[in-house]
Amino acid sequence: MKYIDKKTGYFICDTSADPLRGINITAEETGSALSSYILSASGWRNVFAASKDEEDAGETINDADMIICAAVAKVFYGNLKKENAKILLASDARPTGRILSYITMRILSSLGAHVSYLFISAAPETMAYSHAGFDAFCYISASHNPIGHNGFKFGFDGGVYERSISDRLASDLKECIARSNVVEEMKEISSRADEKVLDEIMSRYEEEKARALACYRDFVLRTAGVDESFRADCGIVGELNGSARSLSIDEEFLSSVGCRTHYVNNKAGAVVHAIVPEGENLIPCRDLLKKCHDEDPSFILGYCPDNDGDRGNFVYIRESTGESLILEAQEVFALVVAIELADLSYKNTPNLAVAVNCPTSERIDRIAECFGAKVFRAEVGEANVVNLAAKLRDEGYTVHILGEGSNGGNITDPAKVRDPLNSIMSVLKLFADEDLYRYAVRKLAGKETEGKPSIEGLISALPVYTTTGAFSKLAKMYVRHTAWAELKKEYEKLFVVQWQNMNFEEEGIESYEVHQTEGVNEVIGIGEKFRSASAKGGLKIVFLDKDGNHEAYMWLRPSGTESVLRVLVDVKGKKEALHDRLLSWQRSLIDEADKALD
Repeated sequence: MKYIDKKTGYFICDTSADPLRGINITAEETGSALSSYILSASGWRNVFAASKDEEDAGETINDADMIICAAVAKVFYGNLKKENAKILLASDARPTGRILSYITMRILSSLGAHVSYLFISAAPETMAYSHAGFDAFCYISASHNPIGHNGFKFGFDGGVYERSISDRLASDLKECIARSNVVEEMKEISSRADEKVLDEIMSRYEEEKARALACYRDFVLRTAGVDESFRADCGIVGELNGSARSLSIDEEFLSSVGCRTHYVNNKAGAVVHAIVPEGENLIPCRDLLKKCHDEDPSFILGYCPDNDGDRGNFVYIRESTGESLILEAQEVFALVVAIELADLSYKNTPNLAVAVNCPTSERIDRIAECFGAKVFRAEVGEANVVNLAAKLRDEGYTVHILGEGSNGGNITDPAKVRDPLNSIMSVLKLFADEDLYRYAVRKLAGKETEGKPSIEGLISALPVYTTTGAFSKLAKMYVRHTAWAELKKEYEKLFVVQWQNMNFEEEGIESYEVHQTEGVNEVIGIGEKFRSASAKGGLKIVFLDKDGNHEAYMWLRPSGTESVLRVLVDVKGKKEALHDRLLSWQRSLIDEADKALD
């Protein structure tokens, strides 16, 4: 039977059709196709568009990727080691998500899984619903990557698998694809899918979606620490860029807590600009907020998410001038951390801590100091930060707010994934409680404030840092050599030699130390003994003043989702010249290290 989604008009699937039936491809060709995949703890990703153009918005995928998708579903289910496991399946709004979801559904049901399908669903919505008795979830998404990309995330109980499980799955997938009969094996499993079972899954998907939305709404309120009576009087715009949030609770939820709302580009799948919500991609949202504010001054905040809707960055109105301004990712995270730590400190909550990733700006450390909280760092990757937070809680810390400042957005306990609605609720709590606002500003700025709560007022109280945008053109580098241990070794050797001739005395920098992150661990020291054999973690050079205070850092790490090296510089104060000098040096060190391996 053919199924069309009523809300979007999109063709979902034909349960009588087996996409793998007519495939004629060799195991060698399939294995070659897998070599282009990125298999990391952050998710498995590839360009799935049949043309292999990452900007291709077409729905079709090629035969090799169909076989690999089937193998992904097989190894995912096999690792559960449970008969008739309950699996939650959903995807973001990318066009290739529909065929990938259908193949996954066929394989899972053929192997005996009890599948609940949500069709297009925001990642935080899916993961909130995964608490409702499911053994695991499979979420098909490439998050912030361009439209032609797609991929898979696996997890349970609201969060993605930790690295040890993800690595085991990746190993099993490679072993499966390496078998000479992999094509025939995947075709045979798909052929066993029962059309009646598939029809039963599809007959329930609208009901499952309604349950997921209700569950998600309750979860957002619980995460914010408020009840149904909570109200906030302000206006919010959402420029959803065709993301999965277009079919989520956003507009209804925010209206229900007293906000005036205005949404555009809210047809799921109708992507109108580059997906990553950074820099120039926030200009449409910024301009929309300005227009709405001019018509109704209550509109003071706007957001734009990525395609799966877990990352959402902000624009806001500077009340003193009426300007509509873009907040950088690090600023969004800092703003939310300040509010949540202020709220906890105001309530005299003990043992406060924040878990962040390695390249999170040290403005977070300064904010934490204001509220008596400690900051702990993990390697890049949401699972690493979530696992670090869990470890800290076991040690007696209160870790309510965590996240990857370098990517924007935040994770608020008990959530295990970023969610722009959680970020918005933090800001709304500030507007709903004038005493909390005054307390936050007093602790951050060391002085009393007058006037009503405002985003501008709190932002002006935050410590000032100059930080490379995570998606700046200068924030990633393509290198020829990906033997990361050797590359880092050469980088460190070059740094030690060149440091002797660098003069940063005018900037107050007199020494340095090296921080390295692997998983949930951060160590201080230079050399191989401080990192794993794979050396995929982060390496940070922290620059110190004469008293040992941190003045700046420069950081690098191989990306887990793209074939690039990520780089970033963070400098205390508004010091663009020092930032640019350090970033230029960082990039030249990497270039020279790469050439040294020729």
